[in-house]
Amino acid sequence: MIAYPDIDPVAFELGPVAVRWYGISYIVGIGAAWWLLARRARRAEYGWSAEQVSDLIFFGAVGAILGGRLGYVLFYNLPAYLSEPLAIFKVWQGGMSFHGGLLGVFVALWWLSRRLQRPLFAVTDYLIPVVPVGLFCGRLGNFANGELWGAPTGLPWGMIFPDPRAGGVPRHPSQLYEAGLEGIVLFIVLWWFSARIRPTRSVSGLFLVVYGVLRCGIELVREPDGQLGYLAFGWLTMGQILSFPMIVFGVWLLASARAAPVPAAARTKQ
Repeated sequence: MIAYPDIDPVAFELGPVAVRWYGISYIVGIGAAWWLLARRARRAEYGWSAEQVSDLIFFGAVGAILGGRLGYVLFYNLPAYLSEPLAIFKVWQGGMSFHGGLLGVFVALWWLSRRLQRPLFAVTDYLIPVVPVGLFCGRLGNFANGELWGAPTGLPWGMIFPDPRAGGVPRHPSQLYEAGLEGIVLFIVLWWFSARIRPTRSVSGLFLVVYGVLRCGIELVREPDGQLGYLAFGWLTMGQILSFPMIVFGVWLLASARAAPVPAAARTKQ
């Protein structure tokens, strides 16, 4: 067993305001994503300006935060929020859904694509490779909060999380599994794949498939939300149910991308 590090979820305080590591993780993730895309925009074949990248990061971040919160409310704990609607705004208590955030980003980028007069999936293809950076930072924030722990385990790296709801038994540090797989591994795959200009929809499709498969696998060792539990068969979780459509849609995007043209900016460069 590995001892869970003594981490105070509050990084520091500014008067009455407590700044938490979870909030810092969002800021770092957004900042790193902006920096990576701004550097990539220097290559003319991508056809993005620094100003457009800033708009892309801004709208993507807003969509992720709003969608992530609303997704958690709708998918994971709707009865509790119906009984106490103002709790929706208590974001410091946790409660974000990746799948809701993904839908929020999609809506935000649809609006931005109309403003930029670009195809929607040309916009998502450019942003998607840096999404794992935010996932990595967010999962580290979950770990610092001591939340979203895994199922009980007898493996040597099991951890006892301090929250009494964790039961005082060694558990999979599933937040670190997700940081490594959904964050580091997925970033390497997407950044490498998108280093060459690909047909429209292919980068987005690859992300949906690989993330969906990784998430379904991790859910097998991650403790489901207490208010939901396992939904069927003693192992099926809400996270898996929400990931299955991602995989199907991603496969369709990859298949349809084979007939899609290479973006005009890339053809000019080549």
